Amino acid sequence: MVKFGASLLSWILPEWKAVEGAYAIQKTAAAGFDVLEILLPPSMKINTKTVRKQLQEHHIQAICSFNLPANCHIPFYPDQAYDAIKSALNKAAELESTILAGVLHSGIGVFSGSVKTAEETETVVQVLALCADYASRLGVTMCLEPVNRYESYVCTCAADVLDLVEQVGSTALALHLDTFHMNIEEDNFRDPVINSGSHLKHMHITESNRGMPGEGNVHWDDLFEALAKINYDGALVLENFSSAINGMAERVNLWHPSTYNAQDLAEGSLAFIKQKALDYGL
Repeated sequence: MVKFGASLLSWILPEWKAVEGAYAIQKTAAAGFDVLEILLPPSMKINTKTVRKQLQEHHIQAICSFNLPANCHIPFYPDQAYDAIKSALNKAAELESTILAGVLHSGIGVFSGSVKTAEETETVVQVLALCADYASRLGVTMCLEPVNRYESYVCTCAADVLDLVEQVGSTALALHLDTFHMNIEEDNFRDPVINSGSHLKHMHITESNRGMPGEGNVHWDDLFEALAKINYDGALVLENFSSAINGMAERVNLWHPSTYNAQDLAEGSLAFIKQKALDYGL
């Protein structure tokens, strides 16, 4: 059966600090989630021994994610990207996360001014092949998240990631889909899931407006029907945000006040996706 997760961003700003991190773990457990997705900071400053203990005390499983910073954009800085991903993989392993998800194909918001070239693709494949080899030795699967055209030109849809997975040819490389980005870039919510099959290992669940699921444009029944068809058994992690968290609006571009506070948004979203999972036998 699938597990239900909350992103770190459900509770705190997108950066790990000891006190705030402990708070996020407590809130995740209290709200009834199984998993907390920990967005690893570029600095990798996180005391994994302490965090692992806190997670165990609250019966919460960690899934790690990492987004390459601008100075690790693979087509421009392949060596730096390799080192950064290796560091993230080490932290994931230390936190007993079998997955490292996120934007691992390029730096968010970095553009070349042109479409992706064959040479850039070759560089990305070479770096990811090295990273996948390292990940396999740690028992971690790298799940690449395609993001919308305003955040990347390297991977914007499921097909882009599946192409990289095929070229690399490692079982340590997989796909991570996010319904927010799917709503912008995919033709529908069914076909990318079906076409991904067993390569789909991680899901971000969020409404088209980053608000409460069911109150936007995502076609949830199409999505869950497809997930059931491929027997998806990964995590469903909520990645919606509330401007009620001080400083969140500026960090994730929430330029209008959120309808819900963080607690109500998390609990309402969890109830929604649990019901959908139940309806479709996940």
